[in-house]
Amino acid sequence: MTTCKLLLSFALGAALLTSASAFAGENSSCHFHGSKPAEEATVLQCAAKRIEMLISRGKIDAAWKGKRHDTVEVVEAKTGKEWKLTYSDPQAKDATKTKLYLYFTQVGNFLAANHSGK
Repeated sequence: MTTCKLLLSFALGAALLTSASAFAGENSSCHFHGSKPAEEATVLQCAAKRIEMLISRGKIDAAWKGKRHDTVEVVEAKTGKEWKLTYSDPQAKDATKTKLYLYFTQVGNFLAANHSGK
């Protein structure tokens, strides 16, 4: 019986160690803790993932997929500094949606997306 428990414990431990979530780092999930500001490259990767998610949920038009950012800047907001990314689609069907703005906390967590820039 002891050998069986030992083997079961070993198998469970191996399963946990080899699961994707066990190896998922901050960059893989785009969810960050702490206070260290994110690198621009990290924010851009997370923005691309967020755009794909917004498209899949029908929140934004599929034309935004693969668009290259126009600007990346750190701006002062009510709650502190935030990343603000701007994308353009001059051929957008709706003239009020030619720009897409994505906002992230300074550490890299997604805050909001809109077409107004506010």
